[in-house]
Amino acid sequence: MPIPASLNRGLRLPVICAPMFIVSNPDLVIAQCKGGVIGSFPALNARPADMLDQWLTRIKAALADDPEAAPFAVNQIIHQSNERLEHDMALCVKHEVPLIITSLRAPNEIVPHVHAYGGKVFHDVISVRHAEKALEAGVDGLILVCAGAGGHAGTLSPFALVGEIRRFYDGPIALSGSITNGQAILAAQAMGADFAYVGTRFIATEEANAQAAYKQCIVDSAAADVVYTPYFTGVHGNYLKKSIEAAGLDPDNLPVKDKSAMDFGAAAGAKAWKDIWGAGQGVGTIQEVLPARELIARLRQEYRDAKAALCSNPF
Repeated sequence: MPIPASLNRGLRLPVICAPMFIVSNPDLVIAQCKGGVIGSFPALNARPADMLDQWLTRIKAALADDPEAAPFAVNQIIHQSNERLEHDMALCVKHEVPLIITSLRAPNEIVPHVHAYGGKVFHDVISVRHAEKALEAGVDGLILVCAGAGGHAGTLSPFALVGEIRRFYDGPIALSGSITNGQAILAAQAMGADFAYVGTRFIATEEANAQAAYKQCIVDSAAADVVYTPYFTGVHGNYLKKSIEAAGLDPDNLPVKDKSAMDFGAAAGAKAWKDIWGAGQGVGTIQEVLPARELIARLRQEYRDAKAALCSNPF
């Protein structure tokens, strides 16, 4: 499926950078977009709520003077705990954000407002059922959050989920799950996705709003150091084992928490993401902290090299 023209402007690598709670900020988003990939941030990262207007103004101004910059996106959490949703969406409409990324519940009430100004809506899904509900709501694309992704990840293999969804949907797909280098970006396309959805790799960048210890933990960890649990927000997610241990908890014996207790965006939820560090299973391939623009340039070269190597293979 061709990438929508409104999202293809300035795109030099088929990547959407995942919006990461606390971590994604204007500095990172601007660097991502200027590097030729779609940058994003959760609306809830702008605190207090009035700060969101300033963030959107700053990002738009920084990108307006760069004809080679890619578009940006804002993530909206559709959940009863998000008391800011109406306020934040009004600002996104005011600023005509090119791409809205919605999470959790289907965005039935959001899609018409975004389409009214020509924007696009992509929705996070972890199953075929979630994908079907999102498409019924009129979304323009799906983000498949598969096994191994950071944050609130699913459990299905990307091979399984992409294959099943492509049986009934030919629109834009972004694929998430342990994508940290150019080879994996190309592999996502080979499986049938239009974009790679990259998050964890951008935590280990200079612009990311993450503690130095968090970034170093990303560099020092491997896939075996990632724990999948619903304990911290009520929804299953992947977290670094070392941060769980540092909080005085046993990562191998965490209680179960029901998703109705989810407090994403509230004080307790923010503390969980600040002190308990999210990360995907791709951490084992991350070797150093880089400026975002340098990282993107490296990803582009890895992508080109992987494509050349694949094309030279006689099979």
